[in-house]
This record gives sequence, C-alpha cells and structure tokens, in this order.
Amino acid sequence: MKLFAEMFTMAPGHKDYQVAIRCAVGVFVPLITLVLLDRLNLAIFASFGAFTGIYGRNEPHAKRFVLQFRAGTLMLLVMLLAALAARAGGALDLSTADTIWMQVVATTLVAGGCSLIVAWWRLRPAGSLFHIFAFAAIASIPSQPPLWQAMLVAVLTVAFSLLIGMSSRVARSRRSPWVWPHPARLTPAEKRAARLESLGYLVAAGLAGTLGTLAGEWLGFGHNYWAMVAAVVPLVGHTTRHRVSRGVQRIVGTAVGLVLLAGILLLQPAPWQTVLVIAACQFGAEMFIARQYVLAQIFVTPLALISTLLVAPSAPGLLLRDRILETVIGAAVGIGVVLAPTVWRQLRARHAARRRLTP
Repeated sequence: MKLFAEMFTMAPGHKDYQVAIRCAVGVFVPLITLVLLDRLNLAIFASFGAFTGIYGRNEPHAKRFVLQFRAGTLMLLVMLLAALAARAGGALDLSTADTIWMQVVATTLVAGGCSLIVAWWRLRPAGSLFHIFAFAAIASIPSQPPLWQAMLVAVLTVAFSLLIGMSSRVARSRRSPWVWPHPARLTPAEKRAARLESLGYLVAAGLAGTLGTLAGEWLGFGHNYWAMVAAVVPLVGHTTRHRVSRGVQRIVGTAVGLVLLAGILLLQPAPWQTVLVIAACQFGAEMFIARQYVLAQIFVTPLALISTLLVAPSAPGLLLRDRILETVIGAAVGIGVVLAPTVWRQLRARHAARRRLTP
C-alpha cells in the first residue's frame, strides 16, 4: 500500500521553478540555434551538454559553480568517449551484432565508473543514469558528425549552462556570498558505500543490457540502452522500499508519458516547435523530479524520445514499443538487484537457523 501511495504523493516544493527555468533555457537556446543553422545532427551533443544545469539545484552560487563545472566536465568526457567508441566500431570493421555487444560492455563500464566519480565528488543527482544515457545514445548513432564540431557544440552548451547557473547573481537580492566550498572528503564508510554502489550500477546495467539485447534479437526491437538506463533508476534511494517504488514508478510514468508523446507526434511538429516541446518537457521534469517521480517521468519520456528523433528519425510506433519493453526489462532487473541482498541475508539466516535446530 505504501508503494502505491507514493505514486500519488507530492513532496513540498523548494524553489523548483527556478531550477526548471534555468534548465529549460539551457537546453532551448543551444537547440534553437542548431535549428536555425540547420545542424540538427549535432542536437544530441547540445541536449546532453545541457544536463550540466540539473546539478547544484539550490546550492549557493560558488558551490553550484563547482558542482556544475565538475558535472559538465564529466559529461564532456563521456560524450567524447562515446563518439570515439562509435568510430572504433567502424574502424575495427565489426558486424552489427558485435558492435551492439561492444556498446553494452562499454556502457556498463561507464555506469560503474561514473557512479564512483559522482559519489566521490558528491554530485546530486546521484548515480550515473545520465552518463549511461549519453554514452549509449551517442555511441549508437550510425552517422557520426565531425568530432570537432560535436565537441565544440558540447563545450559551448556546458559553458552556457554554467553561465545560466550563475545568472541570478545579476540581481543583488539573489546574490549569495562567493565562498569557495571546502573539499568534502568521504569517510571510510562513505567510500565503501560508493564502491558497493558502483558495483550495483555495474551489475544492473550489464545485466539489463544483456537481457535487453537478447530480447531485442529474439523479438525484433532495439534501443537496448533504455533497459540499462531504467535498471539503475531503483538504485537511488535510502531504503529498499523507496528503491523498489522508484522502479515501479519508472514503468508507470513511462507508460503515461508514451501516451503524451503519441499525441505530440500526431501533431507532426516542425523542428522549431519540437525544440519548444523539449524545453517545456525539460521544465516539467525539473519541476517534479524531486517531488513526484511518476509525474516527472511523464515529462522525461517525451523529452528523451523526441531528442532521439531529432538526431535519428525512426518509425514512431516502433520507438514507443521499444521504450516500454526496454523500460520494463530494465526496471525489473534494477528491482531484482535491489532486492537481492535482502533475499540473500534472509536465506542465510534461515539456513543458520536450520543448522542450530539440527541435532
């Protein structure tokens, strides 16, 4: 009942509209610029570069700048590695199947590595969900744009997001004292937790990617990395119940979001209208992501898929089908990974109890 109740519970807001406006502007300006330049093949690099703005939501300006600078730098590294990985597949003359499996392995390593870095830097949102999404989405693009152009767009978008993050300093009433934050060192317990969490991301992403790829080969659908993204969603949370709830909410929110996306696609928006939709969805996602996960996912789903369609157009029906199937696979894997330690401890306790009762 508590799992069900969380889907209809709204946490109190905390200046969410300010973060939502910053993030919406941070993605709208780069994308509309690319529309005007007729360079939508670079849109995915701008979209992921704009993720810089989601970090340091309500922190003082100096701390926000440090957190966003670190987050932007890590995202740039992930995008660069993804672009290089895509080129490596072509250079090695791998078959399509081998390329897909190579991407699964590489994305799994990104999931574990970025999770550890994010924990070490105390970034929030925690985990490597965005890095998994960015790496796999870029690495899977069949026609890669020139590397220098892609990274230039990414760097400029990250820089613009940093500028937007500091923009409120223009108003004297909103200006917080510029005090550089002291390095927050992890305690031994936090380091151990970060390593265990990284292992969880490695297992969840790898298992979901494997199952998503095998199921795709069997049933004829693609976008296996959506399963990997969904698999790490339940890994964020302080309690097992909350983590399982996030996995269930991911599926429910995705299903409702696909209905909204279908309605948007029926309108056949022009590129500039599509960018407006992306900005609106980004605003909605940041308004509710910290307050009501199901509602946030309703905006995240069209945001992610429309961004994909900008770069790699495909049949909308197949895209909707792939999204829900891969999400179910990934969320189920993530919930399984969350529950596995509890089940293992219970089995060990029962086994120990039987041994004590055995004469």
